[in-house]
Amino acid sequence: MNRFQSFFHRYRHILPLIIYAVIYWLWFWHLESAVSTPKYIIHMGIDDFIPFCEFFVIPYFMWFPYMFAVVLCLMITDKYEYFRTCVFLFTGMTIFLIISTLWPNGHDLRLAAMPRDNLFTRMVEALWRTDTPNNLWPSIHVYNSLGLHMGVVHCRRLSQNRPVKTASLIVCSAIILSTLFIKQHSMFDVITAFIMAVLMFLAVYRGLPVVSRRRRETSLSQV
Repeated sequence: MNRFQSFFHRYRHILPLIIYAVIYWLWFWHLESAVSTPKYIIHMGIDDFIPFCEFFVIPYFMWFPYMFAVVLCLMITDKYEYFRTCVFLFTGMTIFLIISTLWPNGHDLRLAAMPRDNLFTRMVEALWRTDTPNNLWPSIHVYNSLGLHMGVVHCRRLSQNRPVKTASLIVCSAIILSTLFIKQHSMFDVITAFIMAVLMFLAVYRGLPVVSRRRRETSLSQV
């Protein structure tokens, strides 16, 4: 077996992640370009009382390295939890795409003008220019952050590291709050993301058969 075959055999479990990432982004960007005026405007009364805080744009963008770091760590340290996390994420993201396709939705929460001019407000403006206020329900930022933290908590190696678990919880919480404070999502998007995450937790972490200790240790030794 040459080096390429050896590498492919060792990391072949990356393929589903790559394939789904391509499918998701093609589908999502098609929706972004196809839906210019959403049919359903999402809004809750509490949205009007949530202040705009541009500093939360930092944790909002942290979602991307958080996704990469957690998935990579699970891929390396615990193949079984990696696959469970992928099932959790892929299922919720697919449901989101189906909802956005059948019920084009959006919101009107964004400010007409920034209350201040600083680095963070300019970052928010750049975000708003590239990310339309459409296809928002439920919030994938919220749903995936919850799924990633569940993956950390259930990973045998990562869960034994208290600083890692604490850092994951802090980042997860900050990302969720950021979706509200920079007016990227309505509270409805956040609540429904939590509901979907709970249902998926019951399906993935309670419904899927639990592997035996021996099989799990074998999986860990092969990573």
